[in-house]
Amino acid sequence: MAYSIEKTGKTVQEAISAALSELNLSQEDVEIEVLDEGNKGIFGIIGSKVAKIRASVKEVETSRGDIASDFLYTILNNMGVEADISVNEDEESIVVDINGDDIGIIIGRRGETMDSLQYLTSLVINKGYEDYRRVILNVENYRQKREETLIKLANRLADKVVKYKKPVTLEPMNPYERRIIHSTLQGHKYVETYSTGEEPKRKVVITLK
Repeated sequence: MAYSIEKTGKTVQEAISAALSELNLSQEDVEIEVLDEGNKGIFGIIGSKVAKIRASVKEVETSRGDIASDFLYTILNNMGVEADISVNEDEESIVVDINGDDIGIIIGRRGETMDSLQYLTSLVINKGYEDYRRVILNVENYRQKREETLIKLANRLADKVVKYKKPVTLEPMNPYERRIIHSTLQGHKYVETYSTGEEPKRKVVITLK
């Protein structure tokens, strides 16, 4: 429900001006309803009646990108971290890039802190909406760098499996990182991959076909 106040004045415009002054807003930011136009009466005194209006603050819909940005700024501020946040959104996802000095704390070990922030941001921006928007949080381009590292690792270990004819089990990874390994070796001629174990210690195994 929109916030509203009622004001009186000698004229409708005077009542409107009083309302705008109290709200500290311009007229385009409010909806004005004239409750009583008033009248000057006889000689401007006898039977005079003040004008009365109701000013309602227009509700401005906040985009989910703005919600994500505000939420993350609050979190980072509480962590004592100064960073620049940029948001790009479409109908399916919201991509948040965070850049700054000494923000490794936001990434955490193997991106765990970053993934937790991503999850929390997703909960916040989707609350109260019927359609789901995926959140992709990237700190200092960590995800791209990590993806390049995992692709190289997958190919190197695949060569090792072929050479020694023994399966290799990787360290526990989150679903995002496991998908990179699986995708990288999906079309490999000699090896195949599968995941084993339970979250959060689920691992990828590379083995001969």
